[in-house]
Amino acid sequence: MSTLPPCPQCHEEFTYEDGTLLMCPSCGHEWNPSEVVAGDTVKVWKDANGNVLQDGDTVTLVKDLKIKGSSAVVKVGTKVKNIRLIEGDHDIDCKIEGFGPMQLKTAFVKKV
Repeated sequence: MSTLPPCPQCHEEFTYEDGTLLMCPSCGHEWNPSEVVAGDTVKVWKDANGNVLQDGDTVTLVKDLKIKGSSAVVKVGTKVKNIRLIEGDHDIDCKIEGFGPMQLKTAFVKKV
């Protein structure tokens, strides 16, 4: 059994061959394995609608988010200004007015 490389876009390991191309069932990315250069990929953060996010963007929440260790909830539509993108599970570092500094996932925000 041959081992196939993980997807260069989402880094999932469930790739499969389709002729001369490799396919990722998780994100739908297809690529030619001979054209991929190691270290050439750049992390791209996308919001819940698929729009590309950048440092300094303003986003709004698309889901009520409970704050861990508190009974407070950040409501849908809350505007978050001047976000900073970071690596990790929670990939947005921000300061929400009335709640303070926190980290969010890009899946729960949309770009304004």
